[in-house]
This record gives sequence, structure tokens and C-alpha cells, in this order.
Amino acid sequence: MRACFPIATIAAALLSPTAFAQAPGGAGSYPNKPIRLLVGFPAGGPSDIFARTIAQQMTEVVGQQVIVDNRAGANGMIAAEQVAKIAPPDGYSFYLSSSGVLALHPHLYAKMPMDPQKDFTPVTLAVRVPEMLVVHPSLPVKNVKELAALAKSKPGQLVYGSSGSGSMPHLAVESLRIAADINLVHVPYKGAAPAVTDLLGGHVLLTILDVPILLPHVKAGKLKALAVATGKRQPTLPEVPTMAEAGYPAVNADNWYGVVVASATPKDIVDKLHTALVKTLQSPDVRKRLEGVGAEAVSTTPEEFGAFIQSELNKWGKVIKTSKITLD
Repeated sequence: MRACFPIATIAAALLSPTAFAQAPGGAGSYPNKPIRLLVGFPAGGPSDIFARTIAQQMTEVVGQQVIVDNRAGANGMIAAEQVAKIAPPDGYSFYLSSSGVLALHPHLYAKMPMDPQKDFTPVTLAVRVPEMLVVHPSLPVKNVKELAALAKSKPGQLVYGSSGSGSMPHLAVESLRIAADINLVHVPYKGAAPAVTDLLGGHVLLTILDVPILLPHVKAGKLKALAVATGKRQPTLPEVPTMAEAGYPAVNADNWYGVVVASATPKDIVDKLHTALVKTLQSPDVRKRLEGVGAEAVSTTPEEFGAFIQSELNKWGKVIKTSKITLD
């Protein structure tokens, strides 16, 4: 007679740390040593914060230490190349990529040290960060339609700031410029913080940036929020409409982060890594910690993440081509 076990019991066993150490198949005892989570930016930034949140919980899930390895430089491409081309494709090095390397850089750079589509295998989407359109209080506008009308009446006179040329905030404003058929002047900054400082000072008049960095200034009345550039209203600012509700559904610009490994990584190891990451990202602690910094923990299948990357490549490729943006 065959023994029968409750499905919940089987699922719990598969998702326990012991399961990762004793699973049969080609993955063997993976993981049986520390794992490196590579990040393409310095400590203290959003990528690093998200990576350390994931690494701490994932260490408990797999029963091995998950170490955050910051390899800053080249807009995230140094860390990406390390995982794609240098580290062994054995699942012990994986990369938390921003949208830049996977969806924006292929259109912005004539040459990259790796081909994101060929050299990586998607594992899961991990974090979403909503973007928001804000203006300086001196602008006499109450919504996006009024902003577009003002920009049309003053072509080339409204100046917007971004966190850098080719960044998601830059492209988000460009998508609004295209959708509204308006002429704006771009001032790129070396990061979001200086862009916000100049916006508060009135040196630039509008921007689209991550909700977390803008929220305190909106709450204090120092900036006016016109719309969130994401698919749903934000709990922290429920009165602020989405871009779709404001009349511009094409302006959808979540900043996002996802996990990839080298394309030669065996599928059974990718599957085990995916299982560990999904349990990590769905844990209440990780969700609460990310919500606390204005982000959202998410998870997908590898196939869903691959399709998402392709859709982002297509969407932002059109914006980049129309705006004629290039980076060296």
C-alpha cells in the first residue's frame, strides 16, 4: 500500500532549510556553502537595502549564509559581468539587477560587457518601487492635464530634473513628454538626492522619482504630487491618482529589481534558487521591511520574469529611440 501524506505537510518539507540541503537530483546538496548576492551599486542605496533585506531572510531559508557583494561601477554592469561571465555558473553567485541593466542599457549603450538576454537566466522579479510625478509649488497646476497645458503654452521653458541620463526617472518623464506632446528641458543629476534638492529650491520645476524619496516633501507641502506613474494608487498617498486616471495610461514607470543567474546555470539549481527566493520574498518580515521603505516585495516564475523583461525592453526601447537618448 502506498503511503499518503497531506499536501501541506509535503509543501512544508520542501520549503524547509533541510529540504535545500538534502534534495536529490543534479543540484545535489546545493547549497552547501555560502552564496553571494551581487549588487551593482554602493552600500546604502536602494539596491543594497533591498539586497540585504533579501539576504538576511534567505540565509534562514537555505541554511547557508547569503552574502551581499557590492561591485559598484559602470551603472551596474561590473556586477552583472561578474555573474554572467566570470563566476562559475553553479548558483553560488546571483545578481540583483535593477531595470537598467536588463531593460534600459541594451538600448542606451552601443556596447555592453555582456548580453543580458543571452548571458542571463531570469529567476524572479523581486522588488517594485513606484514612481511619482511632482512639481514645485510655484507651478499653477493641480493635475497632469493642467501641467501639459502649461508646458504647451511655454514650450522649452519648463525644466525637469532626473537622477541621471538614461535612468528610469529620466525615461519616465520622457514618456510623459511623448504622450502629452510637450517640450521640456532635461537637467540630469548624479542621483535622486541632488535632483530633489534643486527641485525644492525651484531650480528645476518638476520630476518623476521614487515615491520614498519624495513622500516626506509631499507630506510637508513642499512639493505637489500630481500622479503616481504606476498601476495602482499608493496607500501612503491614496488621494493621488495614477497616470492612467490622469489621462496618460502610457506613462507607467515602476522602478524594479529582479534576480538573474548565468545562463549556463543548471536548471535544477535555478529551480532550487527560485524556490528559496519565492519563500524569502513572500515572508511577512521581508514584505514589512520593504513596505517600510516604500517598496513592494513581489515574486514570479522564471518564465513570467523573462516575459516581463521582454515587455520592458520593448516599452522603453520605443521611448529611448523616440527621445534619441544614448550613453557612452
